[in-house]
Amino acid sequence: MSEAQHKIAERLIILNDRCVGLLTRLYNIKKSCGNVNSRPKALTEKDFEQAISIIGKKFPINDLRKHSSAFSNVDKSRVDVLKNLHPFYFTFVHLLELKEHVLQQLAVMDANQFHFDISLNFDATTAFFNMIINFISAMILLSRIEERKSLIGLYNAAHELEKGTAEPKFPRLAQLIVDYESPLKKLSEDFGPVHRLIRQALMSISGIYKRRNISAEEQRASAMISLAANPAELLYI
Repeated sequence: MSEAQHKIAERLIILNDRCVGLLTRLYNIKKSCGNVNSRPKALTEKDFEQAISIIGKKFPINDLRKHSSAFSNVDKSRVDVLKNLHPFYFTFVHLLELKEHVLQQLAVMDANQFHFDISLNFDATTAFFNMIINFISAMILLSRIEERKSLIGLYNAAHELEKGTAEPKFPRLAQLIVDYESPLKKLSEDFGPVHRLIRQALMSISGIYKRRNISAEEQRASAMISLAANPAELLYI
């Protein structure tokens, strides 16, 4: 086994921390873009409206030569656009990297026949569930940010105007945005190869979940918590 495979628990903790951090950043982006007073300045400039409209319609294709007149104002302010949209763009980049690490982690655990059972390895199984839940939440939240294409496409356009080439991570990032237009469908595809791993972990909590959600009436009827129901079983010291 490689060194990475020996540190499954540590990697689960690290990935969970990153998931929570990115969930916070994505929520802040959604909240910021949804408020007129806190929207990124680049999205509120009237001079950029035509460029943003083209980005939304043609995403992920950016043909700056064909639409040179529409992007002329972006060209004039490209340095400011890059500065303004940098934290937004790289939040999405970090989400892309997180997705790759999570799927790699799942593949490694599945290939090495890891077995998660809440009654045998509580901490590891809980960390596994948290990673899955937080990852799903992050990808669904991504799809709810309506301005995601505008933020990414405008930053890349400004980068291309400034550097003469697209931002290196843009092709993979754009594909991520396209793939997760329907997040539940894409997530089911992502988890398909590791369904055994997830199913075993879920089955391990089925009995516990059932017992923890029994109604008060059922508990009284079965005398589950009654000390006097079975006096012969009481221990005396």
